[in-house]
Amino acid sequence: MNIVIIGASGYSGAELAKLVALHPCFNLVGCYVSEGSADLNKPLSQLYPEHKGIVDLPLTGLDNLAMDFIIKEADAVCLCTDHKVSVELAPTFLEHGLKVFDLSGGFRLSQPELYDQYYGFTHQHPELLEQAVYGLAEWYGDKIKDAQLVAVAGCYPTASLNALKPLKDAGLFANDGQIIINAVSGVTGAGRKANIGTHFCEVSLAPYGLFNHRHTPEISQYLNAPVLFTPHLGNFKRGILATIYAQVNSDVTIDDISKAYQVLADEPLIRLLGAGQVASIKGIEGQPFVDIGWNLQGQQLIISVAIDNLLKGASGQALQCMNLNAGLAINTGLI
Repeated sequence: MNIVIIGASGYSGAELAKLVALHPCFNLVGCYVSEGSADLNKPLSQLYPEHKGIVDLPLTGLDNLAMDFIIKEADAVCLCTDHKVSVELAPTFLEHGLKVFDLSGGFRLSQPELYDQYYGFTHQHPELLEQAVYGLAEWYGDKIKDAQLVAVAGCYPTASLNALKPLKDAGLFANDGQIIINAVSGVTGAGRKANIGTHFCEVSLAPYGLFNHRHTPEISQYLNAPVLFTPHLGNFKRGILATIYAQVNSDVTIDDISKAYQVLADEPLIRLLGAGQVASIKGIEGQPFVDIGWNLQGQQLIISVAIDNLLKGASGQALQCMNLNAGLAINTGLI
């Protein structure tokens, strides 16, 4: 498969470019940025020296000639762009028969009105929300295999849903209990553009997006349950750690919880740490895994889950979806 990455200068785009370049079955044929980008025409390895000798392709402007080349030469396009830009670009590629893997939130939600509320723009292609397959690889693999448009899952939802769905599907949560997700991400999750609020020296551990973060409706939609989600920004580069609090039914035991998680036991990129264990940033930094640990006291359950926000939370998850779509093993090119 010939792969093109649009928005390749950002953290997730650059990480995905490296994964595709090293992949045994994919061919990276182009890295693109907007025509007004300060990174225009620079080799990607100039921005990311660790990519030297791996991805030395120039960052080409996305003009009409570039669009013609992509439509002619590419089999799939990865959009590592702003949500609104993804919504504008995807229809053209889909019309020409290309597969689209969108790493933004442009196609994750089923209700178009939620884009006005949580993303701040009116969705111009609501018909594609019905077509898009949610790219949470371990859970929607059968649909991803045949999808033309994949909405790669968000970073916080990837951690939260993998931790919660096994227990929700097993009916272990108390009906009158609240699910509380307290999560912290490294600053790469805020993107590469300069901003005083995410400048590394200015970052202090603090919550943001209280009650209105765009990942709240995403988690609730695919869990099919309301959640209280509060993200935090931490002064470290990469990784997400979520601590999740939930009430289980009075007859639920720790063995019941462990048994429910066995639905993920054969997934190569899920690491079930087990009862009495906790996940950590150190355990997953630079790794494509989800680490999950759980502890129970009475009816109070505490789950800890950790992912690398740029790998399992973005580029690694996208590559999993691409693998499934190409008929390959889900972990090809990742471990």
